[in-house]
Amino acid sequence: MSRARSSRRGQALAGWTFVAPTLVVLGLFLAVPVVMALWVSFTDWNGRGSPFGSGADFVGVDNYRELVGEEGGLTRSDFMTSLRNNFYYVLLVVPLQTAFALFLALVLNQRLLKAVGFFRTAFYFPSVVSSVAISLVFLFLFSGGGVVNSLLDALGIDGPTWFNDSRGLLHLLGDGLGLWNASTPPSALAGNGVLGLTWWEWLAGPSVALSVIITLVVWTTTGTFMLMFLAALQDLPLEVEEAARIDGAGRWGVFRNVTLPHLRPTMLLVTTLGLIGTWQVFDQVYVMTQGGPGKSTLTPAFLSYFYAFENQKWGVAAAMAFVLFLIIFSMASLQRWIFRDKDALALKRQERRTRKARARAVAGGAA
Repeated sequence: MSRARSSRRGQALAGWTFVAPTLVVLGLFLAVPVVMALWVSFTDWNGRGSPFGSGADFVGVDNYRELVGEEGGLTRSDFMTSLRNNFYYVLLVVPLQTAFALFLALVLNQRLLKAVGFFRTAFYFPSVVSSVAISLVFLFLFSGGGVVNSLLDALGIDGPTWFNDSRGLLHLLGDGLGLWNASTPPSALAGNGVLGLTWWEWLAGPSVALSVIITLVVWTTTGTFMLMFLAALQDLPLEVEEAARIDGAGRWGVFRNVTLPHLRPTMLLVTTLGLIGTWQVFDQVYVMTQGGPGKSTLTPAFLSYFYAFENQKWGVAAAMAFVLFLIIFSMASLQRWIFRDKDALALKRQERRTRKARARAVAGGAA
């Protein structure tokens, strides 16, 4: 017995010895900075000296109150505007990149398709190119005299000045359908609001400028998620699909009842990674618009950077980062709950009930 315990202790010691360097690195470069940033979010540190020194006073939750609680404050208005922009950005990018990635994976998974390697490389290529380089290319493409507007002119369409147009797409859509006049919004929407923005501002939708960034990100991220879906599709046994076809299932029936359930874990991975990435969008905004025009492309990540490095309000910037973390964590947890395997959960509950019933029966027999 003592020899077995000694062997287990030796194995545990060897295991901790192997992982200790990784734990030290993660602690120094991940855990410690996060704890320091959390402390900064409760101070008025201006970036000079040490955040733990006398130059940084503890202000409690004032930085968080400035983001969500102060009436008429510019900081709250900017932060809510960034959340609105990012919400519409997430709402469009995540479904579009997931749908396109799944479609391309299904196309490339066809056994009769030729030159699969070429198409796989071509679709994946935008994902490995520098986001800064692609952002600069899109700046030229969507400039006033760029290729996109030239093509629109050839079709008789007067293209917008993409990166100088802060109009919301929902405002323009309602104006085009005759629901309202975008230049004179309804008083019921423009006169009332919540959290520092009017209902008219909340319902603006993504701006024309933000739509260009959405197009860019969907194009550059689809290839990565396509490979994830393709790997999952190639792991699906052909015998299962053939059995479904023998049972009379058509192409849509096989996709809905066989392929999609098999892709559930991959779908969760793709949508979770997409959700996290879209809420953290920064580099495209920094290179292409700097949050403009009219703050219509402002995002929480860029606003946090701006308050820290431009306004020297590091406490407010850190508070923005942790609010953003809570948003991402909450939405990722909700997504995990939505994609949960209900059959597996029901089976686990049944097993627990069976074990409890057996335990009660054994206890009753012993009594």
